[in-house]
Amino acid sequence: MRIVSLDPAATEVLFAVGLGDSVVGVAHDCDYPPEAADRPVVSASLVDTAELTSAEVDAAITEAAASGRSLYAIDADVWSEIEPDAVIVQETCEVCAVSTGDLKELERVRTVSAETVLFSPSTLEGILASIVDLGVRFGADAEADELTGGMRTRLRRVEAALAQVDSSPRVFVSEWLEPPFSAGHWVPDMVHLAGGTDVAGMSGEPSSRMRWPDVAALEPDVVVLAPCGLDLDRTLAELNPLELSAHLLGTPARRDSRVFAVDGNAYFSRPGPRVADGVEVLAHLLHPEAYPDPGLPWIRVRV
Repeated sequence: MRIVSLDPAATEVLFAVGLGDSVVGVAHDCDYPPEAADRPVVSASLVDTAELTSAEVDAAITEAAASGRSLYAIDADVWSEIEPDAVIVQETCEVCAVSTGDLKELERVRTVSAETVLFSPSTLEGILASIVDLGVRFGADAEADELTGGMRTRLRRVEAALAQVDSSPRVFVSEWLEPPFSAGHWVPDMVHLAGGTDVAGMSGEPSSRMRWPDVAALEPDVVVLAPCGLDLDRTLAELNPLELSAHLLGTPARRDSRVFAVDGNAYFSRPGPRVADGVEVLAHLLHPEAYPDPGLPWIRVRV
């Protein structure tokens, strides 16, 4: 089986269940595991975000959406060279990654004979189920069961460690910086498992555009900056602590210095195996007295 993965999370799953040798093409943002970088890249972003601020990225995406333009393109020439048997694509978010709509654009210029396999979980439990489904579809049932079994064990370990904790801090996870977006899909589930209460996001629902005054009005005890697609270094480079401090004036999170930045790209944005790492990070940030630091990237933002 020759597989093209157009979703970074699905790519992580394929390699994690031992199907890396079957992956013959990936999307431009499939950067983990490192072996994925050796595969032909079949897509490109039509918005160059490398030199743009988060506000500029948001403006560019809004403009593209208003004009009906796609954010991504699939390279028909590379596709022809690869000749995949199956292509994995997501429908969860047209902004975050290549979607079925982009695949349809490719079909306008050439015949796509590859079977389309959807990978679109919207909750934490859905992520686990989708990993199993992907394993079953490509003959890696046992490996997928082992992977999800390990994830469940880690999540149960978090729950056990927090079983005697009485508090449930009010948490705002921001999936973008300017403007802020509430957490969506599986992230509220992650907050819940980590012993917190998400004040703005709802499990299984898309993230929502907000304004910082509205965030402050929610009076979060903890604010976690986890911008979609940005690692910790990029997040810190974008962040203006003085502006953020003003945005959060009067909130318990600012008063108690409980504003954190994390690697959203690796541990929060992608519905793959590493969301278990993200839950462990959150458990430590919300309840440091009960759960040890897992040793993954995060930093306290001085506001």
